[in-house]
Amino acid sequence: MVSPTSPRRPGGGLLTPGAASLEQYTSAVSHQGPEQNDARSLPKTTPTISSEEKTTKSRTPSRQTSNTGVVTGLPLHNTTTTRSARDRALERTLTVSQQVKRSLKIRPTGESGRSGVHPFHFFRIIFRSSSWISRIVNVLWPVVPAAIAVRYALPSQHTTIFILAYLAMVPCANLIGFAGQELSRKFAHVWGVLIETTLGSLVEIIMFIVLITREPHPGGVDYVQVIKAAILGSVLATMLLCLGLCFFAAGLKREETGFSEAVSEAGSGLLLTAGFGLAIPTVFHHSLNGRLPDEELLSKTMEISRSTAVLLMVAYLIYIFFQAQTHHGIYEAIFVEDEERDDDRHKDHARHRLTFTECCLALTVSIALVTIIAITLVDQIHNLVVERHVSDAFVGLILVPLVEKAAEHLTAVDEAYDNQMNFALSHVLGATLQTALFNAPLVVIVGWGLGKPMGLNFEVFDLAVLLLAILTVGNFLRDQKSNYLEGALCVIVYVAIAVAALYYPNPHHGPVDAAAAAAAAGSGGGHH
Repeated sequence: MVSPTSPRRPGGGLLTPGAASLEQYTSAVSHQGPEQNDARSLPKTTPTISSEEKTTKSRTPSRQTSNTGVVTGLPLHNTTTTRSARDRALERTLTVSQQVKRSLKIRPTGESGRSGVHPFHFFRIIFRSSSWISRIVNVLWPVVPAAIAVRYALPSQHTTIFILAYLAMVPCANLIGFAGQELSRKFAHVWGVLIETTLGSLVEIIMFIVLITREPHPGGVDYVQVIKAAILGSVLATMLLCLGLCFFAAGLKREETGFSEAVSEAGSGLLLTAGFGLAIPTVFHHSLNGRLPDEELLSKTMEISRSTAVLLMVAYLIYIFFQAQTHHGIYEAIFVEDEERDDDRHKDHARHRLTFTECCLALTVSIALVTIIAITLVDQIHNLVVERHVSDAFVGLILVPLVEKAAEHLTAVDEAYDNQMNFALSHVLGATLQTALFNAPLVVIVGWGLGKPMGLNFEVFDLAVLLLAILTVGNFLRDQKSNYLEGALCVIVYVAIAVAALYYPNPHHGPVDAAAAAAAAGSGGGHH
C-alpha cells in the first residue's frame, strides 16, 4: 500500500526524480508495496536531474537507473548484500547497550506464546523434550529420588549408590541441556550456541568443584589425579566419542555430510593451541625430573600451571569475542543456513516452547539436582577405587566425562542426524574448547585459592593420547566432509583408549605427593 504521506504530483501518481529531489523520491519508493515498486508500473517520464543529484547518484552504488529513467533498487540477487550493508550501517549508529539489546532480541522460533509458568505445559514439554533420544533418557527420572533415598537409607551399599547416582545424573544433565536449548532459541544464533554450550558445561564445572574440595584419603583415591584425568577425558569424550557418533548418525541418512570451513578451521586451530598450552607444564615437569629437588620442581611446575591457566582463559575470552562480536555475521549466516537444512524443521516449528520463566525454573531445579547427585557420586569414588580396584585413570578419563557430557552428546548427535552438522560441530568443538580453555584453568585457580596441589602436569599417557586425538580429529575435519566410516573410526579409537585406561595403574602415592602438597600449601598460604 502507498503511504498517505508519500509525495504525489497533481495527476495522482508518485513523484519521480524529475519532479522532486532524489531524497523525496527515495522516501516515496520506500513506502511502496511490491506491486507499486515495479518500475514497469510507473509512467514513462524523462527525468531532469540536477548536477548535484548526479554527483550523489554516482557515489551511491546501491541504486541504478532503469531504461525508463526511474531510479530503482539493485537486482534481487543483491538484496541480501544490500540488507547486510544496511544492518552494518545501523549497528555503527547504535550505542553499545542498544547493540546488546538488539542481539539479545527473542527470535520468532523461540516464542512460546505464553508467559509465566503453566505446570501442565511445563511438564509435558519437558517430557517430550527435543528428540526421541532425550525422551528415552527421561525414563530414568525415577532413579533420581531412588539414588538420593538409598544414599541416606543404605549408606554402606557403596556400589549400589554409585550405580544409581551415575544413572540419575543422566536425566538431570539432559534437563540442563534441554532447558539451555530452549533458552538459546530465544536469542540470536551465535549467542544461542554460546549459551547452550556454557549451560551444558555446568555439570562438568560442578563435578570439578566437588572433586577439588574433597580431602584425599590416606592410601586411597587421589582426587586431584582424578580431576586431571577427567579434564583430558572430557576433551577426549567430546572430540572422539561425541564427534564420532555425530559423523555416524549423519552417515546413516546420507552418503556424505558437509560442514563449513569457518567452523572446522577455527575449531581445529584452537584445539591445537589448547593442547599445546596444556602440554607445557607436563613437558617442563618431565624434562627437569631428577635434575631439580622434588619440592622445588613441583613448586615451579605449579607456578607455570597457574600462569598457563590464566593465559588459556584469556585465549578463551578472545575466542568468545571473535565469535560473538567481530565475526558473528559469518557464524550467523552459517547457522541460518543450517536451520533451513534441518530435516525436522516443520516438526520443530510446530513444537511447543518453554517460556523464559519456565527455562529459568528448569535450569534452577536441574542444577540443584546435579549438585546433589554429584556430591553423592564423588563420595563413592574412594570405595570404587579401593574396594573394586578401579584405577584413578579409568574413573577420571572415562566414567566421569561420560556422565558429565551426556547432555551435550545427546544434543549434538540429534542435530547431526537432522542434517545440522554445523550446529553439531559448534557444540562439539565449543564444549571441547570450553573444557580445555576455561573449565580446566578455572579448577586450577580454585585449587590455588584452596591451597590444593592442582596443576596442569598430567600423566604422559593422558597427554599423549590427547595430542594424538587432536591430530586425528583435525585430519578428519580438513576436507569439510564426513561419513559414517570416519565416525566409526573415532568411536573405535575412543574405546581403545578406554581399554588402556582400565588397565593403567594408579600413580605412586608417597613422598612426591607430600612434596606437591607442601609446595601448594607454601605458594597458596599467603592467600589465607
